[in-house]
Amino acid sequence: MLLCEIPELFAQDEKLEYLKEKAPTLKSWHLTVRQACDLDLILNGAFYPLTGFLSKDEYNSVCENMCLTSGDLWPIPINLDVSENFADMIKPGEEIALRDQEGVILAILTVEDIWSPDKALEAENVFGSNNTEHPGVSYLKHKAGSVYVGGSVIGVNKPTFYDFKALRDTPNELRKKFNELGWSRIVAFQTRNPLHRAHYELTHRASEEFQANLLIHPVVGMTKPGDIDHFTRVRCYEAILHQYPRSSTCLSLLNLAMRMAGPREAILHGLIRANYGCTHFIIGRDHAGPGLTSDNKPFYEPYKAQEFFERFQDKININLIKFKNFVYVEDKAQFEAINEVPIGAKTLEISGTELRRRLNNDLPIPEWFSFPDVIRELRRSRPPRNQQGFTVFFTGLSGSGKSTIANALLNMLLEIGDRPVTLLDGDIVRKRLSSELGFSKEHRDLNIRRIGYVAMEIVKNGGIAICAPIAPYEQTRKAVREEIQSFGSFVEVYLSTTLEVCERRDRKGLYKLARLGKIKEFTGISDPYEVPQSPELEIDSENSSVEHCASEIMLKLRSLGLLGARV
Repeated sequence: MLLCEIPELFAQDEKLEYLKEKAPTLKSWHLTVRQACDLDLILNGAFYPLTGFLSKDEYNSVCENMCLTSGDLWPIPINLDVSENFADMIKPGEEIALRDQEGVILAILTVEDIWSPDKALEAENVFGSNNTEHPGVSYLKHKAGSVYVGGSVIGVNKPTFYDFKALRDTPNELRKKFNELGWSRIVAFQTRNPLHRAHYELTHRASEEFQANLLIHPVVGMTKPGDIDHFTRVRCYEAILHQYPRSSTCLSLLNLAMRMAGPREAILHGLIRANYGCTHFIIGRDHAGPGLTSDNKPFYEPYKAQEFFERFQDKININLIKFKNFVYVEDKAQFEAINEVPIGAKTLEISGTELRRRLNNDLPIPEWFSFPDVIRELRRSRPPRNQQGFTVFFTGLSGSGKSTIANALLNMLLEIGDRPVTLLDGDIVRKRLSSELGFSKEHRDLNIRRIGYVAMEIVKNGGIAICAPIAPYEQTRKAVREEIQSFGSFVEVYLSTTLEVCERRDRKGLYKLARLGKIKEFTGISDPYEVPQSPELEIDSENSSVEHCASEIMLKLRSLGLLGARV
């Protein structure tokens, strides 16, 4: 049976020309990365039957009942979150332009609702948790705007992608391709990680057992902070595509912003693949799960996503394929589902953590675990830790010794000379990058995020960034850490020197002025300093020399494997 087209939401002909002429007169919202991904999938039909960002009634219905007001199954709210300032500028019935980060208009939204959501309730309903260790909860509470805007959208321009263009198919483009190939049974495999031999065996077996062709459909929008970048992952997928039987497998990329919502997200992924024309969908042990909490407990129980999916199977136009975890059975020299392994047989596994350790330390990775071409790509993008870029991020009160120790550390690292080193001192950054900023919480956050962005670019290119701001807020430091750890290591050094000692050292007279009320919002006096929860290193500089403090940091860097053996 031929696959039919599904509705897209792009304007055509006269309507399109009219909207392009009208767009410059409208108020504009510049989309975040997540919102741009969501809008892309709304417009191209991957999020069908959505016709825009959820209204307040739809949002409540999805959160509480997992369905739209029409009764259609929908498990996760797709919201346009904005700032309070922007929300105050618009009203229901108004049209606004949705633009990408470069200012290109992508769509026009007709505002239906504007409201402030109960994010704690949303977190409990969608993620089953209010724990901000969960990346979805953390994003919701710390990054998403405080006001939601709901309404229908109509597309003006399609998003532009310059990478892997031949692999970026819309639902209708894939449906057309399946029709041309004569595929009527298609198994979809969702992934946000490189494919290793266990994944290959699992997908190959699913294709054979269900006599279906295979769609490898990895997410390249937003995944979990710290995941391997999509450029590396796609090269890994391309490297093993020839391992599958010729003409039986297709690779296509999905511009999805994952929420890591486990069971609920498994249903969303199934609905998306049905819209792409797939007939079967593989769900494994911890589908779309974020892993473990800090006390080593899973956010979602193993195979919970499979059980949840089965409960709603009659409302999802795709067949569930359940698989247990695959392990390598040494005696058989092959992979088996864990429930099929003979009693007493020796099994081998390499976790993601163990794989990263081997890559970081340039240790062997056995061929039973992964294909040589995949390992080659991973080693290209993730060299041994002592060759990677990293950030040393100082934080502490004014006068705690950050700048002085950072300068000593700079010279010690430059003496080694194996990587470029850059010092981003708080005072210098304020003069060069943030001279227009004040000292409100919003401006302090923006200043630290600018420092973090520059450090990220340095680390991305294999350099060492030393950052020495006050950085008083824990959540901002955490956000900077997440960004940098996508490309290298982040070493937080907390200068715990007491306020009394810092005041005695006050060479600039700032504390005195703050005590007199002449400097407002001064950290430690009239503005709080949030003590780091788990820094890599804590130093009290009161009774230690600068050389001793810098040497302690060098020893820590060496113990973390960030410096070569000759240091």
